[in-house]
Amino acid sequence: MTLPMSDPTAWATAMNNLGMAPLGIAGQPILPDFDPALGMMTGIPPITPMMPGLGIVPPPIPPDMPVVKEIIHCKSCTLFPPNPNLPPPATRERPPGCKTVFVGGLPENGTEQIIVEVFEQCGEIIAIRKSKKNFCHIRFAEEYMVDKALYLSGYRIRLGSSTDKKDTGRLHVDFAQARDDLYEWECKQRMLAREERHRRRMEEERLRPPSPPPVVHYSDHECSIVAEKLKDDSKFSEAVQTLLTWIERGEVNRRSANNFYSMIQSANSHVRRLVNEKAAHEKDMEEAREKFKQALSGILIQFEQIVAVYHSASKQKAWDHFTKAQRKNISVWCKQAEEIRNIHNDELMGIRREEEMEMSDDEIEETTETKETEESALVSQAEALKEENDSLRWQLDAYRNEVELLKQEQGKAQREDDPNKEQQLKLLQQALQGMQQHLLKVQEEYKRKEAELEKIKDDKLQVEKMLENLKEKESCASRLCASSQDSDCPLEKTMNSSPIKSEREALLVGIISTFLHVHPFGASIEYICSYLHRLDNKICTSDVECLMSRLQHTFKQEMTGVGASLEKRWKFCGFEGLKLT
Repeated sequence: MTLPMSDPTAWATAMNNLGMAPLGIAGQPILPDFDPALGMMTGIPPITPMMPGLGIVPPPIPPDMPVVKEIIHCKSCTLFPPNPNLPPPATRERPPGCKTVFVGGLPENGTEQIIVEVFEQCGEIIAIRKSKKNFCHIRFAEEYMVDKALYLSGYRIRLGSSTDKKDTGRLHVDFAQARDDLYEWECKQRMLAREERHRRRMEEERLRPPSPPPVVHYSDHECSIVAEKLKDDSKFSEAVQTLLTWIERGEVNRRSANNFYSMIQSANSHVRRLVNEKAAHEKDMEEAREKFKQALSGILIQFEQIVAVYHSASKQKAWDHFTKAQRKNISVWCKQAEEIRNIHNDELMGIRREEEMEMSDDEIEETTETKETEESALVSQAEALKEENDSLRWQLDAYRNEVELLKQEQGKAQREDDPNKEQQLKLLQQALQGMQQHLLKVQEEYKRKEAELEKIKDDKLQVEKMLENLKEKESCASRLCASSQDSDCPLEKTMNSSPIKSEREALLVGIISTFLHVHPFGASIEYICSYLHRLDNKICTSDVECLMSRLQHTFKQEMTGVGASLEKRWKFCGFEGLKLT
């Protein structure tokens, strides 16, 4: 993970002397403008970090930085670098706390001594587990040594000067997952977690407020000390806390009751002092608020003057002499000043509203206090009268302040009238013009509505005339119907005597006859009605059946089927009935 390096400058100097590009802990070059030909030790060729005697392997180098791997000579073997054009060898995901590597591609004649000779340059080896199938597992002492061992992945190894296949191999180094590494990593994480919890606990204890000092137990001597402290304003809070603790502990009895009563009486004597202090602080607050209001009103007056300057500069008398850029700046400044003025004005109005609300709260408190005074004893009545006197005095001060504010507002309004008169006149003229235009529009609309009303009245008269004409025609038609009833009686009798009573029934007879003519074996009444419903949904089955039963020479009903399949069917017999009639 990281190389232990006490002095990066010394490391860079040493690498520079050896003719190598100095690399940092993360693999970045320490000297970006380094030239290997300018080494301080001339005559020494550039060497790799894996050369015997150096014992240092740099961490993984970024892919964008070219790395030249050199031949590494050991006592019993030689390591040849892989082809630089090939992609870097693939590795699995690194397990947490990995200190063990898998080494494959070992020569068949490779021994454990040769493995130690090659990999002891990466760091201290704790254990080697060699297999008969040309691979082994190496466990190092530290995690950063694994990164050094991965540097050798892809190297071809040759034992001595032999070219036998059993004496050569291509190393493949990868991360290995071991239970011992995981156990140590988990132990380390637990230790770090314990240290973090301890650190947090110490930080919480450091930030925790200190506990209050213990309260001494009651005794006559301690009682006299507390009584003296109660009379001192500076030690009053500490003494009152002690008195409260004693009373809550149950130290009050018949023997100590008088002492406690005298201490309580001493505590009560401070009430008037606290009320006076509160009144003094409230007075200071009122004075500060009054100063703030006066300063704010003065600022508002100055803002009004600045805005008046902008408005006067915007008039045509002076506006025409400014350039376009100057006009733009003046308009922007005017808008900003108006916004700031409105914000300050809203703030001042909010302060006045708060004062009004405080006045109303004071009045409510007065009513409750007067009710309490009626029910209390004479002593409480005297105290209530004092409080009422104080509240009336405060109200009087508030009324005086309000009167002064009203006077200031009145003077401000008088000062504002002078620069804003012309603007107000213009606004009033524009409003009058708008009202006149609106009045003209209303008059035109009124005339149009009157014309529409006249037209509606004419239409109403025409409709009434038409109604009268229709009534006359109805009366004539009723007289004609009465005179023609006698002549229509024989015709009605003939109509009543015929089985077909209307043209609709005649149409149904024609449609049913055509349908049954297409079905020579007959059809049920439901089948016939389903066909008729396609033409008209209002046709009723009972009406159709009644019509067909009246025309006995045109339609006849027969029973077909046997047993459960027995069914009534209607057939067309018009051709046979024609011969009979």
